[in-house]
Amino acid sequence: MKNIGVIGGGSWGTALSILLSNNKHNVDVWIRDKVQAKQVEKTRKNDKYLSDVLIPEQIGVTDDLEKVIYNKDLLVLAVPSHAVRQTLNNCKNLIMKDQVLVNVAKGIENDTLLRVSQIIDEILPQNQFAVLSGPSHAEEVAKNMPTTVVSASEDKKTAKYIQDIFMSTYFRVYTNPDVIGVELGGALKNVIALGAGISDGLGYGDNTKAALMTRGIIEISRLGAKMGADMSTFAGLAGIGDLIVTCTSMHSRNRRAGILIGQGKTLDEAVELVGMVVEGIKTTMSTYNLAKKYNVKMPITKEIYQVLYEGKDVNNSVVNLMLRDKKHELEDIAKNR
Repeated sequence: MKNIGVIGGGSWGTALSILLSNNKHNVDVWIRDKVQAKQVEKTRKNDKYLSDVLIPEQIGVTDDLEKVIYNKDLLVLAVPSHAVRQTLNNCKNLIMKDQVLVNVAKGIENDTLLRVSQIIDEILPQNQFAVLSGPSHAEEVAKNMPTTVVSASEDKKTAKYIQDIFMSTYFRVYTNPDVIGVELGGALKNVIALGAGISDGLGYGDNTKAALMTRGIIEISRLGAKMGADMSTFAGLAGIGDLIVTCTSMHSRNRRAGILIGQGKTLDEAVELVGMVVEGIKTTMSTYNLAKKYNVKMPITKEIYQVLYEGKDVNNSVVNLMLRDKKHELEDIAKNR
């Protein structure tokens, strides 16, 4: 039994709090909004995110960061990726060096192009860290549906520590030392999911989506190779596994936002209608800039960036992708033959 603080009471933070409580750990969850925290504490329901799931009475709910951090063995960072730096700066003096951190958000910081693990290393370099990622919709985890994810850390003991804490009869956890690959796979699949949603919104079918997903994982792998990731990671749960679930499910905020954009809604209208953080929007900008930084060709990402940030017509983007210069499917292999 561990004492665990979950920093962030969105859908994923709530679902993981329930999972950890079911695993017999002592859990407190921090919700930034005081009114929402009081409501969740009283009703035992997070109406904004998981309205049909009951939160066990033994889970503490608070808007006090110090309370959720004090005397905890493990801290789960479940705030959106763009809020990680500010949140850690707000509480870095409260976090002890022996507390383990696990991040469950998926994104790349816009201004610095840093992954979450790099942000944590800047602010709390003394703490052990892991990232938990994979095909895992909060809506299903909260209802005990079988799910499989990856615990990634450069420290083998830390990866196994997270594995042991989160593992259950319905939540299987593998370990992986490739933090770079796991973080990139988790973040960049949201960009491709926006594209898959746009395709759906335009009325295209399974052929189109299969093409986007397959070529999308090629783009992700290509950038990952330049950034030092292990290529095998992208063939696993944090790569193709997470890409599949995010591009095909209506639980996916990124796909839902993409559908609305494909149907003619503006970016702001789509975000408002989804009603929750759509990580892929900010990550599209970060990925586009990473592709330029590392000189990597990412045509799908480029087109999605131009649709979101330059007002490009989505129909023109489809034509551009279809009429690009003719290529060998496996370009790197072809170059060596």
